[in-house]
Amino acid sequence: MELTLLLGLLALLLIIGVPVAFALGLASLVTFIFMDIAPVVAFQRIATGVNVFSLMAIPFFIFAGDLMQQAGIAERLVRVADAAMGRIRGGLGVVDVGASMMFGGVSGSAVASVSALGSTLIPLMKEKGYDADYAVNVTSTSAILGILIPPSHNMIIYAAAAGVSVSVADLFLAGVLPGILTGIFLAAAAWIIAVRRGYPKGEFPGWPAFAAAFASALPGLLTAVIIFGGVLGGVFTPTESSAVAVIYTLVIAVIVYRTLGFRGFTTAAQNAVKTTAMVMLIIGSAAAFGWLLALLEAPEQLATLLQTLTDNPILILLLINLILLILGTFMDMAPLIVITSPIFLPVAMATGMDPVQFGIMMMLNLGIGLVTPPVGSVLFVGCAVGKIKVEQAVRTIWPFYLALFAALMAITFVPALTLTLPGLAG
Repeated sequence: MELTLLLGLLALLLIIGVPVAFALGLASLVTFIFMDIAPVVAFQRIATGVNVFSLMAIPFFIFAGDLMQQAGIAERLVRVADAAMGRIRGGLGVVDVGASMMFGGVSGSAVASVSALGSTLIPLMKEKGYDADYAVNVTSTSAILGILIPPSHNMIIYAAAAGVSVSVADLFLAGVLPGILTGIFLAAAAWIIAVRRGYPKGEFPGWPAFAAAFASALPGLLTAVIIFGGVLGGVFTPTESSAVAVIYTLVIAVIVYRTLGFRGFTTAAQNAVKTTAMVMLIIGSAAAFGWLLALLEAPEQLATLLQTLTDNPILILLLINLILLILGTFMDMAPLIVITSPIFLPVAMATGMDPVQFGIMMMLNLGIGLVTPPVGSVLFVGCAVGKIKVEQAVRTIWPFYLALFAALMAITFVPALTLTLPGLAG
C-alpha cells in the first residue's frame, strides 16, 4: 500500500505539471506521514542526500562549463572541427558531432553543449542550405556526448548514489571509448542523411589554416587533458579537479583569449548558481524518495519480478534498459540516477555486469531521454535555438535514435568497451 501511494502520488504530481524536485519531495513527505514516520526524517534524508563530499564537484564543473560558454570557447572548437572535417559532403553535420565531442570533454554538460554549439552551428548550417530539422537533431543528439566523455558531473552523481564503491576516476576512463564510439555512430548517421538530402560539400582550408585553428583552440582543449591527467596521476581528486577546471578556465578566458568580461563572468556565475540549486534540490528530494524505496524493499520486489519474467541475463539487461528509457522520457537525469541506481544496479550485478559498466550504460540510456519528448530538455533547447517546433524535429530524428540505440547495445553487451581503460590504469 505504501509503495503504491509513493509511486502513484509521484506520477500524479508529474502529470499535473509539478516540478520534479517538488514532486519527489511531496510524494515522499506524504508517504512519511502515512507511514507514521516523523516528517522531520524526510528533511534529514534530503540534507543527507546532498551532504556528500564528491557532490561538491558539481557546482564547479557547472560553473566551468558556463564560463566556457560565455568565453566563446565553443566557436574555436567549431573552427577546428570545420577545418578537419568540413570538406566532406554534408560536412557541417559531422563537424557538429566532432565539436560536441571536444566541447563535451571540457564542459561535461549536454545543455551547455547544445546551447553553446547550437547558437553557432545551427544558424551556420541553415545559412549553408541545411534543413532546420537536421541542424537541430544533429546538434541535440550529439550534445549528450558530454555525458559520456569526461569530465561528467552525472558520473559523480552516480558514484555517490550507487550504494557500492565506484571510483569516479574509473568512470571517467570508462566513458572515453563509449563516447568516441557513440560519436562515430552519430557522425555516420549525420553523413548518410546529408548525402541523401544532397547537402553541400565544403573545402579544405589548407594545413596552415587548420594549424592556426588548432592552435587557437588548444588552450581550451587542454582543460580536459589537465583534469583527466591530474586525476589519473593522483595530483588531485575528482572533486579538486573541478575547482582546478574553474581556475584554468578563468585564466585562459581572461588572460589568454581575453573574451570574458565582467558581465560574462557574472552571467556565468548566476547561471551556475541557478543550475546548481536546481540539481542539488533534485538530488536531495530524490535521496529521500530513494530511501523510502529501499525501506519499502522496492529493489528486492523488482528483482523478484524480473526473475519471474526471465532468468536470461540478456533479457534482464534489455528489460532494465527499456525501463530506464521509458523513465528517461518523463523525468530528468539527476533524480533518475539517484533513485534507480540502488534499484537496478544489484539486479545488473547479479547478471555479472560490473558497476562501472552499468554506470556508463545508465549515462547513455538516460542521456537519450534528454532528447526524447515529452521532457527532453536538450531537444527543447535545440529546437528553441533552431526556432522550430519539437514536432518538426521529432519527425526526422529517428536515424540519430538508431545510432544512439546501437551504441547503447554495444555498451550493454561488450564489457571491454567500458572496462579496458580502467583495467589498464588499475
